[in-house]
Amino acid sequence: MAEKLALPLLLPNPPPPKPPFLHQTLPQQQNPILLPTSPPSSTPILQAFLLRHSAKPQQPVEPKVRSRTRIGRSHDLNRGKPWTHKRLSLQGQQVLNSLIDTSFDSNLLDSVLAKLFEQYQVAKPEFLTAEVLAIVKGLAFYKKSELALGVFNWFKGRKDCELVLNSSIVAVIISMLGKEGKVSVAANLFNSLHKEGFNLDVYAYTSLITAYASSGRYREAMMVFKKMEEEGCKPTLITYNVILNVYGKMGMPWSKIMAIVDGMKSDGTAPDAYTYNTLISCCRRGSLHEEAASVFDEMKLAGFSPDGVTYNALLDVYGKSRRPKEAMEVLNEMVLNGFAPGVVTYNSLISAYARDGLLEVAMDLKRQMEGRGLKPDVFTYTTLLSGFEKSGKDELAMGVFEEMRSASCKPNICTFNALIKMHGNRGKFTEMMKVFDEIKACNGSPDIVTWNTLLAVFGQNGMDTEVSGVFKEMKRAGFVPERDTFNTLISAYSRCGSFDQAVAVYKRMLEAGVTPDLSTYNAVLAALARGGLWKQSERVLAEMKDGRCKPNELTYCSLLHAYANGKQVDRMHALAEEIYSGTIEPHSVLLKTLVLVNSKSDLLLETERAFSELKKKGFLPDINALNAMVSIYGRRQMVSKTNEILNFMNESGYTPSLTTYNSLMYMYSRSENFEESEKLLREVLAKGIKPDIISYNTVIYAYCRNGRMKEASRIFSEMGNSGLVPDVITYNTFVASYAADSLFEEAFDVVQYMIKNGCKPNQYTYNSIVDGYCKLKRRDEAIEFINNLQKLDPHISKDEKSRLSARIAEKWT
Repeated sequence: MAEKLALPLLLPNPPPPKPPFLHQTLPQQQNPILLPTSPPSSTPILQAFLLRHSAKPQQPVEPKVRSRTRIGRSHDLNRGKPWTHKRLSLQGQQVLNSLIDTSFDSNLLDSVLAKLFEQYQVAKPEFLTAEVLAIVKGLAFYKKSELALGVFNWFKGRKDCELVLNSSIVAVIISMLGKEGKVSVAANLFNSLHKEGFNLDVYAYTSLITAYASSGRYREAMMVFKKMEEEGCKPTLITYNVILNVYGKMGMPWSKIMAIVDGMKSDGTAPDAYTYNTLISCCRRGSLHEEAASVFDEMKLAGFSPDGVTYNALLDVYGKSRRPKEAMEVLNEMVLNGFAPGVVTYNSLISAYARDGLLEVAMDLKRQMEGRGLKPDVFTYTTLLSGFEKSGKDELAMGVFEEMRSASCKPNICTFNALIKMHGNRGKFTEMMKVFDEIKACNGSPDIVTWNTLLAVFGQNGMDTEVSGVFKEMKRAGFVPERDTFNTLISAYSRCGSFDQAVAVYKRMLEAGVTPDLSTYNAVLAALARGGLWKQSERVLAEMKDGRCKPNELTYCSLLHAYANGKQVDRMHALAEEIYSGTIEPHSVLLKTLVLVNSKSDLLLETERAFSELKKKGFLPDINALNAMVSIYGRRQMVSKTNEILNFMNESGYTPSLTTYNSLMYMYSRSENFEESEKLLREVLAKGIKPDIISYNTVIYAYCRNGRMKEASRIFSEMGNSGLVPDVITYNTFVASYAADSLFEEAFDVVQYMIKNGCKPNQYTYNSIVDGYCKLKRRDEAIEFINNLQKLDPHISKDEKSRLSARIAEKWT
């Protein structure tokens, strides 16, 4: 894939940011802490964040991983009871009791073990082996890994140790070290024994694979599995189950997962219930609901009865695949088969409906859950909070958060991550950083998702310097980039317009040995779509269909955006018909995307049809779809239709975003009620939302269009004071307005100032001046302006002057 995409993806860097305008030079922003040589600037909020985070000296740390719940994990029979082992002799039990005594001095290890060794000598090594194995298991039960390792090393140091120590003892030691998070120690022990020619069997290999997998070090687990196969060591059912779980966590293509299953069956190893549960869970990441259903059916045909774990895993797959109807069918079957739905079950169902924007149903499920005597947990509340945030219903999202706290349900890192995302996506960076600080106040610490969320937020806001700064801080904090990080970076840089950096991240991901998954492909497709590179997008889609991974609704969303940005209206319509007809399943997110791309392409009837189809299918629009409707109606001055959408938003609890306000400002700026634009700007500021350059440019246009230059200049100054750098559109608005009012000297002053402050005029800048002269029938002055343009703009090209001369001739004719 890298070779196929490398050339098409290479685009030039975005132009450097430009300094400000008007009667005073605005203060230059400081460089970010981590990138002192970088030209782009960092926000004060980010600077404060980086200062807070890097205040402590950073020490090298092991990669941090999230806690994971193993599917179908068996419970220790001795849990809660004293350790017992039938094969442990009275002498062996005395040794174990001495070792687990809290007052035991490790210096006495030699004398304690010597008694046991002397009892059996080498004449009965098989008895001594059984004793050592039982003692090591007992120490594992009491989590005494250092002592267990000491016992192992003591016997290893004896003559003829290979007669006493075997691979089963090694497997227990490695497993114990893995459970205690000492994976590197376990790996070193395994490797040293392997070099010494120690006979390591499948159980030792499986223990090391499990240790790596449990700590999230999946690539190393895979390497051990491959080495095991190369050495002719036949995997057991447990080995296969562990490696299948690893493949699922890594998001490996389904074809590779099935290759493992096929190899397992050809070895004569039959899958068990755990295998089938693991395979269903593997379908989560790629939203492979069809494959999950097929595994579910095969499981029943093989004579295994689905248990609660099976049903919950299948529910989760349907939830992540945005198929709430099928999820509900699984719930019904689960209840019929005597499995009472628990909190996990309801959380999966709530997630399924919340992902699809069906939040009323999700809330009904929460109430149903409470009616069954089940108490919503942090995952329940966080799922609902995220659902309302994605739909643009911020007040309801915060309502869920407040209810959660009043129910004494402590927020977890996922909750804080959802709040960070909500505030960040709305441009409320102060509130976002307050949430970040609250993580520490609650004795928590940011996880990999927190960092990925910050990367996504800054990327979405086009803040590429902040993206780079956060990424560096993330690595300084000891976090190793994983697939989701790479995917987020690809998306973030492409949103910032740094297309070449997005490609560089993708290449680094491949070099790091991280296998692209569905999310990676979708991130690359989204990057291509922003550039309107529809041909390359079609090639990526063909590659996905060629066995790499199964496209989902987000894949087709990116293709729609690629067609829209590439102005391929016919292709966009053809894909839309496939969605409307059901050839491609009309997911809510696809219909919402159709509303967006048709609105962006200024296709009113097509936008209205997509919006109608969305409602016809029973899906609620999200804030983005509603903003698209406000935008297209606003551009056409369809005020009554715009108000209908606004009333619906208000009645349904949607929180207007900056995009909503910008569309309304645009509508009023072109109307008789142009002063409403500034009132809306004030409302945005009052709500704590930071206006962007579009907001200020729109209000400036409203005043310039109506000859209110004093007010336009006032807004311009306010824009500069807010830290925003005027762009060529800002300046052109002033130039065009002055030229239209025959105030050519003022127009020249603006051009001179914009050049002085590093903003290069474009053809529209000079068109408005030439057109102003032509409108007044002052052809000679227009020609004189072109002849003297070199004085105003020393970098003006001959081609540009020729173009302007041709324009005068055309206008005059």
